[in-house]
Amino acid sequence: MEPTGVAERLHNKTILITGATGFIAKLLVEKILRLQPQVKRLYLLVRAGDQASATERVRSEIMQLQIFRSLQEKYQKHFSSWFWDKVYPVAGDVSLKNLGIGDVALAEGITEETSIIIHMAATVNFRERYDRALAVNTMGVKHVIEIASRCAKLELLLLVSTAYVNGKESGIVLEKPLHQYRSYDGQHDLDISEEMALAEAKLKELVCRNASEDTIRLTMKKIGTQRAQKFGWTSTYVFTKAMGEMLAYEQRSRLPIAIIRPTSTTSTWKEPFPGWIEGIKTIDTWVTNYGKAILKVLPGDVTTVIDIIPADTVVNAMLCVISYHLRSQPGLIYHIGSSTRNPLKIGELIHIMFRYFSKKPFVNAKGEGIKVKELIMPATMASFYKHMDIHYKVPMQDVARRGLSTTDELDRYNHLKREYNFTVAIAEVYRSGTFFKRRFDDSNMQRLVSMMNKRDRELIPCDTKFINWEKYLMEIHIPGVMYCDSRQATRARL
Repeated sequence: MEPTGVAERLHNKTILITGATGFIAKLLVEKILRLQPQVKRLYLLVRAGDQASATERVRSEIMQLQIFRSLQEKYQKHFSSWFWDKVYPVAGDVSLKNLGIGDVALAEGITEETSIIIHMAATVNFRERYDRALAVNTMGVKHVIEIASRCAKLELLLLVSTAYVNGKESGIVLEKPLHQYRSYDGQHDLDISEEMALAEAKLKELVCRNASEDTIRLTMKKIGTQRAQKFGWTSTYVFTKAMGEMLAYEQRSRLPIAIIRPTSTTSTWKEPFPGWIEGIKTIDTWVTNYGKAILKVLPGDVTTVIDIIPADTVVNAMLCVISYHLRSQPGLIYHIGSSTRNPLKIGELIHIMFRYFSKKPFVNAKGEGIKVKELIMPATMASFYKHMDIHYKVPMQDVARRGLSTTDELDRYNHLKREYNFTVAIAEVYRSGTFFKRRFDDSNMQRLVSMMNKRDRELIPCDTKFINWEKYLMEIHIPGVMYCDSRQATRARL
């Protein structure tokens, strides 16, 4: 007899999900409701000032989304009542103690009922203010752990991290914990309380000096980058997520904890329908700006494997961990990616982008199709900056020497400057991904997949081996990204 599967695992369970209005979280909520209509309750923690505001956010940002179309068709006029019978919005904030839940009775109800906690709340801005990133990405984990410790029926606390907490490491990256309270290389002590105190002291100093909001924001962003690089991480985002992992790992002996580390998430592959995405993510910055002929140069090694994974595959992998982790305990940490099972090289991605926009050029506001050329990929940062000097800085200097006396000359100078600054910014932000040769081992994840029963293999497929990248990118992801980009542009104009 086959072991019970994911649907049975979720039956009559109460689940707390933080960061519920995030991209992946929305898909997770939809999949749970579709997969197991008899789930008892989903507590969705959202940032809001009160319960009414939280309910409105869930209604407008989750319930009314197109991804719930199949459930709306299934329940028709009863969908709304059915949805609210299962979903309970919770006004709160992970950066605050008790998750910012002001209703004492509600907080007690959550801790009495909840069996599974899925912590997804995060600020994903690579260059977020240090104080904000610490509060959400690091201390948010601490506050979730405090709630989990009070949950009488807790079966699993699933922490969603990122594969890129692995710093600048090249080669095969294993599913192993970071050095506990140490720099990435393990050579220096890392004290989270000191990092918190440093951020608070600097913020207080800026306020006392009556610094402007812009000065405060830029200074705190700069400090975050400096602290991350000091300890061996590439950005404030991955540094603060790494510290969050450390806080969680410390509790492994007294709480049932699992940590998942997705790689770069892209649009849905199959469910609830192909190509759904919210916002421009990871490689999508390259896609949209290349299609508009803004991005023409990107430094990198064309043989470098870029690890992307469709959002619905991430959701399925999360459900696999929820269902099978406690049965095997093969490991605490699970990578969710494609670089080991089905590697995609950057050179292949660039060629696919060229083929797509050659066939389906982006149409600008004037109704003109934009012609693209193959993206230039200098093999080193030195050759990249040499190219930028020749094709941007020298022409800018030539135009400036002529005095910028005409509108055409001024427009050309500003155009070159904008394109130069944008291209350099993209190159610097993504250089760790375009040059570092690393693949994320997913042995722990594959061990869970091997345990799945036949039905679960169909319900929650999460093996990236079966993705045809060319077909997915050409027919699903790039069209989905360009549609999302056009909608954002439309909203910006309104």
